[in-house]
Amino acid sequence: MTQGKLALANKTTNGSSSGEALVAPAPPSYEEATAGVSAPCYNDVEMLTEFNWDDRNIRRVFIRKVYSILMIQLLVTLAIVALFTFCDPVKDYIQTNPGWYWASYAVFFVTYLTLSCCSAPRRQFPWNLILLVIFTLSLSYMTGMLSSFYNTKSVVMCLGITAAVCLLVTVFSFQTKFDVTSYQGVLFVFCMVMFISGLVLALVLPFQYVPWLDGVYAVLGAILFTMFLAFDTQLLMGNKRYTMSPEEYVFATLNIYLDIVYIFSFFLQIFGTKRE
Repeated sequence: MTQGKLALANKTTNGSSSGEALVAPAPPSYEEATAGVSAPCYNDVEMLTEFNWDDRNIRRVFIRKVYSILMIQLLVTLAIVALFTFCDPVKDYIQTNPGWYWASYAVFFVTYLTLSCCSAPRRQFPWNLILLVIFTLSLSYMTGMLSSFYNTKSVVMCLGITAAVCLLVTVFSFQTKFDVTSYQGVLFVFCMVMFISGLVLALVLPFQYVPWLDGVYAVLGAILFTMFLAFDTQLLMGNKRYTMSPEEYVFATLNIYLDIVYIFSFFLQIFGTKRE
């Protein structure tokens, strides 16, 4: 027994190849162990704790979910705008009953604050989708009523311009290396300038209408929300300086939908011809 232990000790101290075989190899690193292995597909319960925010597969599913919901929102808005624009009885009713507009504005404001400021209802299913549906219907009503005061051809033209601009901005945001998300300060200052200008216009225009001033404000608003659309799209992509968590698909959809509706509203104000 003693001779066997001595022989083993001699083997471990010897620099021969037989002594090296007794040394346990070092465990592989995480990168070595996961190299060449595709990311697993987790179910909903496991995704709460086990996935990585930087996983491309999860980000791809997140983008697909956001744009699927966004397409439904835009189709609902388009249907309501078409109804309020082409159906004369409906158009006459909503124009003679402005109380519904202010009610929808109150609903829009409350649901927007709830979804933007409260993370619990924004992430809890199905309340997040219920609030998003109410938000979409209220904003669609407001957009439809605004469109009813403009000529039908103007509304159709502005819808086409909005679709073209949004498509170009989305393609630009996905393809460019320019990081729009790093310019939050510029967007904030621009937004504050527009807010103060809107308050000044609300006080000035009722006393003396200045058409060119209203048009300049609409042009600046269209530029601002086009920039916001690029900003929110790159937040959605997740490969820039700032990114959005895949849990926030409702918040991402809310922002992009709001940007598109505001772009359409400002284009309608610029290019639209009001009914006589």
